[in-house]
Amino acid sequence: MDHFLYHNGVLHAEDVPLSEIAEAVGTPFYCYSTATLSRHFRLFDEALAGMDHLVCYAMKAASNQAILKTLAGLGAGMDVVSGGEYARARAAGVPGERIVFSGVGKTRDEMRMALIGGIRQFNVESEPEMAVLNAVALELGLRAPITIRVNPDVDAKTHAKIATGKSENKFGIPIARAREVYAQAAALPGLEVIGIDVHIGSQLTELAPFRLAYEKVAELTQVLRADGHDIRRLDLGGGLGIPYTRSNEAPPLPTEYGALIREVLGHLGCEIEIEPGRLIAGNAGILVARVIYVKSGEGRDFLILDAAMNDLIRPAMYDAHHDIVPLHEATPGVEQRPYDVVGPVCESGDTFAKGRMLPPLAEGDLVAFRSAGAYGAVMSSEYNTRPLVPEVLVHGRDFAVIRGRPTFDEMINRDTIPEWL
Repeated sequence: MDHFLYHNGVLHAEDVPLSEIAEAVGTPFYCYSTATLSRHFRLFDEALAGMDHLVCYAMKAASNQAILKTLAGLGAGMDVVSGGEYARARAAGVPGERIVFSGVGKTRDEMRMALIGGIRQFNVESEPEMAVLNAVALELGLRAPITIRVNPDVDAKTHAKIATGKSENKFGIPIARAREVYAQAAALPGLEVIGIDVHIGSQLTELAPFRLAYEKVAELTQVLRADGHDIRRLDLGGGLGIPYTRSNEAPPLPTEYGALIREVLGHLGCEIEIEPGRLIAGNAGILVARVIYVKSGEGRDFLILDAAMNDLIRPAMYDAHHDIVPLHEATPGVEQRPYDVVGPVCESGDTFAKGRMLPPLAEGDLVAFRSAGAYGAVMSSEYNTRPLVPEVLVHGRDFAVIRGRPTFDEMINRDTIPEWL
């Protein structure tokens, strides 16, 4: 469910007509719904009610400060994968003890930043990282709390570029070597082993891969405890998918996911961490664009928008589908027609959809890309010297620009020309 609905024929974000925002800030722009963000976080939190748990929002999905403050105010922790994300989380008021640091390539500077600023745990991905973290912690006179990410060799049945739990993926250590690596970690004085971490991929649309992975984690927990390790926290990652088209069968609900966790892992008495990102932010955001031209081609019509692949890269990178709808609802019964929906960037890859059935559209019409709140604005760029588009947050009848559109001068003045030129 989201809060982008038609009222009197006009698409609204909560109680605000999106055409009103377009008039105020120009197009293209991202728009997020506070009500949807809040509802989706609470679904996860309630799904684990009665268990010791923390829902850590995966910031890589959407990391604007306003989004982080909204979720932090509801009690969310944060899952970060870089020093920049750690700094963003702290700037949004999230205490260090509610921040989990993931990622395969943590640097010494990032480790030092998190240890000094406070951290809930590091999810360690390799033996070399473990050794470096131990050294950094000892330099600071501290102990670093860690889980070790195990790779359970489970096929998440998702897009190859967002699968992370198979043996050929770069993430974690092979689960078959877990006892050996945990023994090494326990021998390092700068580390405190507190749990196990696992994450098998993103945009999962069924529960079976989660079950397989979590059953392996449950077995490993018992084995490691028998070896003398105090395994008291299980970080289960994220990955629950969202419906990118309303005609598809919906992925499992957070309540079903929570029930699975309770069934497979509840008897272990461990604190549970989950790290959802896409399901919290995905359907909480849309991208609004304007039609520049309708162009007739050889056997097809092109809908040329002012949004481009640099604004929403997912279709070009993943062949991802986003529902595209007009801001002004089509008259019932109007015949739809196929369009290739494209942007103005000079690459054939700047294509959002081919043969997409839409009502007749004309120059100046506004359209919205649904389910664009996750991996949308955060993956955007200034390719072709196109400004990053504004981000807007809606709360009831109010809206605010939470990231402005830079001017060309602001973009150009970031460059520095050497004296010899």
